[in-house]
Amino acid sequence: MKKITLILIILFTFIISCKNDEPNPDRFKTGNFEIPEGKGYKKTSIIRQDSIQIEKYENRIDTLLITWKNNFNYTLKMLHPKNAIDEEPIHVKITSLENNSYEFEAVIGHSNFIQKGTIFKKGN
Repeated sequence: MKKITLILIILFTFIISCKNDEPNPDRFKTGNFEIPEGKGYKKTSIIRQDSIQIEKYENRIDTLLITWKNNFNYTLKMLHPKNAIDEEPIHVKITSLENNSYEFEAVIGHSNFIQKGTIFKKGN
């Protein structure tokens, strides 16, 4: 009986230690974020609420509609486009997750140009 109890304790400890602690991509769907300056970006502050994303960079503020296709792909569309390129949707793919950030690849419209970057979640 002692051997069975010991085996069960060891097995339970093993199962608990193998718990998947990967960051949950859902936590990046709302909140405050930042893209640091570099890699073709100016420092950008982002606020996401529901289906709206507000971006602040340099002296601009843009409001975009955000549509999540799944936890790793979303599309951004300018709410008030100022030129032809702003009318094109931005397709974003999350390529890797960390606890408070994710790497992404973005494509405007049907272009072949892929812009890569990192978004950091501020606060919780």
